[in-house]
Amino acid sequence: MQKDLTNNHAVKNNHYDYIISGAGCAGLSLLLRLLQSPALQEKKILVIDQDHKINNDRTWCFWEKETGFFENIVHHRWLQLQFKSENYSSQFSIEPYHYKMIRGIDLYEYAFALAKQFPNVEIKIEKVIDLHSDDHQAIVKTENNIYTTDYAFNSILFKKLTPTKNKYLLLQHFKGWMIETEKPCFDPAVATFMDFTVDQTRGTTFMYILPVSENKALVEYTMFTENILSSEEYDVELRKYILQKLKINEYKILHEEFGIIPMTNQKFVTNNGRIINIGTAGEQTKASSGFTFQFIQKQSDKVIDSLLKNKWPIQSKGFNEKKFRFYDSVLLNILVNKKMSGAKIFARIFQNSSSEAILKFLDNESDLLDDLEIIYSLPIKKFFIAAVQEISK
Repeated sequence: MQKDLTNNHAVKNNHYDYIISGAGCAGLSLLLRLLQSPALQEKKILVIDQDHKINNDRTWCFWEKETGFFENIVHHRWLQLQFKSENYSSQFSIEPYHYKMIRGIDLYEYAFALAKQFPNVEIKIEKVIDLHSDDHQAIVKTENNIYTTDYAFNSILFKKLTPTKNKYLLLQHFKGWMIETEKPCFDPAVATFMDFTVDQTRGTTFMYILPVSENKALVEYTMFTENILSSEEYDVELRKYILQKLKINEYKILHEEFGIIPMTNQKFVTNNGRIINIGTAGEQTKASSGFTFQFIQKQSDKVIDSLLKNKWPIQSKGFNEKKFRFYDSVLLNILVNKKMSGAKIFARIFQNSSSEAILKFLDNESDLLDDLEIIYSLPIKKFFIAAVQEISK
């Protein structure tokens, strides 16, 4: 039945050069690059998402040295970071890097406003339920329609992740409140990157504090565990931290956000014929940290470069990608098997490594000397045994 539908006249009229399945960070990052590329901006493009994207539902933070692709929608930036744990705490400069914040609503409004200037771009609010590909096109099925395309760029995870034998899966789950106080309570020049001085009994747990003014900050409770909490449990921990650690009694919650990011060394199907998976679905989430934003930007640049060269937009993994995938597997081995707590691991790294080496390492941009600086900050025996275990698999 599906094959017959893709051959009828109505479906032929629903053919696009590119379909972007999912209008989140990955989909919109790619869309913006398409529309800012003179050679690609006149392509017939369809963006499909089940949500209208009108709420400020998430925040992305990342670091970079230069003026970035999203510079005009950066909401706030910091040159000073804090790290806190029971064993080690510090405040340090990250120059020449800037730690930058982008709000979800700003990205959505920016991308959709630009898309409206192009009559060849369509935005549809529909739920994608299936994608498949033949030799000539990809077929995107929603609850309402069937579309065909030269390439489908998909960021939707359709199935629950279940790691295969000898692979690991942790969930980075978090809830954040943007709070506002009557009196000045924050230093907007300093972001707390990780505060591990909270209960660690359920697994790796830390807080982010991201002040955007003296009386406004995003306070986020984050965990790396195998299971998520109930909504009320996050609320309890946020209230406790704001009262006991930040010493704030009265505040307003301006908005809240919640997210779950898979941290896994499970291999994904990154492409299937003319279906190209992007974002987390395309293995752009760093397995040992959950960081995704900058990896999405690098992938988007590579896709555009391939399209401009009339090449298939699939990138093979080079030595560096394999190297960092191995590092991630070793750290997941340590965390999942509870050989050392995340709080102690990150404390050792921040105590014994330079901020530039740490940020390069977390961005998969470190060289051998940077790698060695990070490696020698950790207990060699534990990590060597874990490394041997991963090599032998």
